[in-house]
Amino acid sequence: MITNKEKIIKYFESGIKKSKDFKIGIEHEKFLFNNQNNKRIDYSKTKEMFAALIEFGWNPILEKKNVIGLNKGGKNITLEPGNQIELSGDKLNNIHEACAESYDYLFELKQVTKKLNINIVSAGFDPISKLNEVPGNPKQRYKLMSKIMPLGGKSSLDMMYRTCGTQLNIDYDSEKDFIKKFKIVNSIVPISIALFANSSIVEKKKSNYLSYRSKIWQNTSRGGLPKLFFEDLNFEKYAEYVMNFPLLFIKDKENYISGEKYTFKNFMDGQINEIKNRLPDDIDLSTHLSTIFTENRLKKYIELRSMDTCGWDCLCAGPAFYIGILYGNLDEVYELISKWDKDKIINAYLEVPQKGFNTQLMNKDLLYWAKTLLDFSQKGLEKRDIVNKSRKNENLFLNHLQKVIDNKTTNAEHMINRFSKNEDLNELYDK
Repeated sequence: MITNKEKIIKYFESGIKKSKDFKIGIEHEKFLFNNQNNKRIDYSKTKEMFAALIEFGWNPILEKKNVIGLNKGGKNITLEPGNQIELSGDKLNNIHEACAESYDYLFELKQVTKKLNINIVSAGFDPISKLNEVPGNPKQRYKLMSKIMPLGGKSSLDMMYRTCGTQLNIDYDSEKDFIKKFKIVNSIVPISIALFANSSIVEKKKSNYLSYRSKIWQNTSRGGLPKLFFEDLNFEKYAEYVMNFPLLFIKDKENYISGEKYTFKNFMDGQINEIKNRLPDDIDLSTHLSTIFTENRLKKYIELRSMDTCGWDCLCAGPAFYIGILYGNLDEVYELISKWDKDKIINAYLEVPQKGFNTQLMNKDLLYWAKTLLDFSQKGLEKRDIVNKSRKNENLFLNHLQKVIDNKTTNAEHMINRFSKNEDLNELYDK
């Protein structure tokens, strides 16, 4: 049972790995639309799709007889609130493996969606649907979240039902290593948002934002970029942050109970009558950590969450960019960002969804910093020197970002250009 701060610290310490054992985990979400009416698919259509994917060796995950996901080996497909689907990949050794996994999954997904007349949209925000047009599903936690989340952030329902992101999970080899990595990933959030911006169309119109998804997440309950994250945040300080963070819900046997009146500390102190004052275990802690929706967060690994979902051309670019920095060139990047002012970072973070590369940070625009960090990443991937069968290293996955920087044009701008010509919805769907 988790009854004190030290046990939370021990939980984070249990994630420590030797650097030779570092893994990479990628998660990416997709919107799904009926291609006959351009409406988001409902749960019954989702079930059809899951049934078809079972033919590729996936196994159903059930909640009270409802299929809410699939698994195969170390991979999971999970159902998001508005019937978006997310691949949570296996823990893999390098970007070659992680990218191959994504492509295998997407090959299977495309076979199934084609058969069922479903279109895929790889964007950070639903470019077509209004919020009230998005169908829900019977997954219990989402029903509870839909009631509670709007109380703490006006865009919370949009976050749940109309956003898609790409996440990267990375390891640490000590508390000191975690501190460095966490400070870097929080400091470069504005650059990440600018570089991977891909949510410029909202309700079939230009939104005047490049990453509308990021704007939504900034106005979401339990989200954002706390100032605390720019300090030398160790396991103890993060444990205190977690203890004093409000609960969203508690899973009690097969039921979900609102936790909005309580903090995790109340749970640890046995003060929650609704569950007969029982104490939390590791699963309860894991659930709580997964409901802290900040731009980055700590579990038994660090989860990076600031990238818009993107299409096939850039799917592996984000993970490669971060791995080059965090696994290949950590100290050099840390030396750079440690000179940055946290208030200026937060200001850039608030401006970047709209201004993109034109946002200023430390008297330079974000295009300058994106180029600088890409150079660092390339150097880091060269140092790793992990090659595929064609003897190419992981740098090959950065080609997309090099084009973005050379042309000063992100996926968001490409989407505006394509769609604006004749406002053809087909331009929004994956080809």
